[in-house]
Amino acid sequence: MRRKYKTRIMNKQKKIIVISICSLLLIMTVGYAAMQTNLEIKAKGNVIKKATGGNAILNSTDIVTSGDGLYEDAYEENVYTYRGSNPNNYIEFNNELWRIISVNTNDNSIKIIKIESLGNLEYDSAGYRPQVGYCNYSNNYGCNIWGSNSTLYDVNINPITELAYLLTSAKYKLPSLEAKLNTYLNNDYYNTLTSESQNMIDLNAIYKVGVLKEQTGQTLETDLEQVEATNWKGKVALIDATEYIRASTDSGCINVYNGSLNNSNYPCKNSNWMHTSNFNWWTISPYLYGASYAVWLIRNSGFISNHLAYYAYGVRPVVTLSPKVKITGGNGTINNGYTFEI
Repeated sequence: MRRKYKTRIMNKQKKIIVISICSLLLIMTVGYAAMQTNLEIKAKGNVIKKATGGNAILNSTDIVTSGDGLYEDAYEENVYTYRGSNPNNYIEFNNELWRIISVNTNDNSIKIIKIESLGNLEYDSAGYRPQVGYCNYSNNYGCNIWGSNSTLYDVNINPITELAYLLTSAKYKLPSLEAKLNTYLNNDYYNTLTSESQNMIDLNAIYKVGVLKEQTGQTLETDLEQVEATNWKGKVALIDATEYIRASTDSGCINVYNGSLNNSNYPCKNSNWMHTSNFNWWTISPYLYGASYAVWLIRNSGFISNHLAYYAYGVRPVVTLSPKVKITGGNGTINNGYTFEI
């Protein structure tokens, strides 16, 4: 499940040829296909609806290249990300308004985030997991890895039982327990959701939980390589730190290093619908610092920071809707959020 980087300039001529061939084939076959399936053909912009038994992602969404809206992701193929100050990405879930983070047309899944915080909670309590292996550190501040030895995977989604908290260090045995916040969200909190909402969640969604370095000169592409090096499979998660960066359209918000305290202008809070001045909130991403007790979080001032896992900060749950979910109404505005059924 390695991410496929885009090589738009090098493939420009190749894409023109492919598009021409596809256009010809579409003209020849659309009549037959229309009779055999319920596939909807759209001529305007990029088509983000795929032919998977008629289960639509978003029935009539235009892909934008500026302003607020749904953008083709520059780093992940077939992924579309909502960016800007206030795009129309509201969706009704669990009798609440949530917002869509991204749409993945590889499997027609939709990742969403709760607008409000559940309150201030610890990422991981002091002493919650034994201080051995990956969680072995000199001071007991909680452990920063989201998953356990039974729920973590490498970039190719192969199970792993050991992990390094430094990118070049030896690997250590992973804990047998999930982070305390993970356990709470996937049990106590999950059980508060309506049965209808539970049925709409992809129970085995993949989330990027790799340790992330803060380093000058590091690009967003490098940031992404680090967070996707370790993956967690489960029901309820948090955003990874790069998703906050990618939600902003400010040209100064280019990577995690630039979005942190190293840039006093805090550019990533600008033109970013994820930013809230109401509370500080956790990401899912461990902070790489030579130990395994710090986690990245989003400050209410708009910059990315890190703190010890046993501190309590805001929690905005993230879930991935099953590919079986079909959008049935709404236009994504705050007063008319998308509705769906399964």
